[in-house]
Amino acid sequence: MQIDGALVREQGVEFGIIIVQKSAMMTDSIARETQAAFQSGIADFAAVPLILASQDANGRFEYFGRPDIVRYLASVDASRIPWRRYTAS
Repeated sequence: MQIDGALVREQGVEFGIIIVQKSAMMTDSIARETQAAFQSGIADFAAVPLILASQDANGRFEYFGRPDIVRYLASVDASRIPWRRYTAS
């Protein structure tokens, strides 16, 4: 399975971002299950906080995860994130 995401290091904090469908962030419990599945399925994200990202109908990103990282990402233009494709097992 191919997943779009990014590993980011900002202000001394390293974290991962994975793009998911909006339904993967529907409730906190679903989002936490999704995070756990990706952290165990993609080695690059195993040891870092993982943020879920989805786009709304207007192309704006919405994020789920550690609040301080989510606040930071809300202030960053998504085109500046170093997106790449990862393979999940």
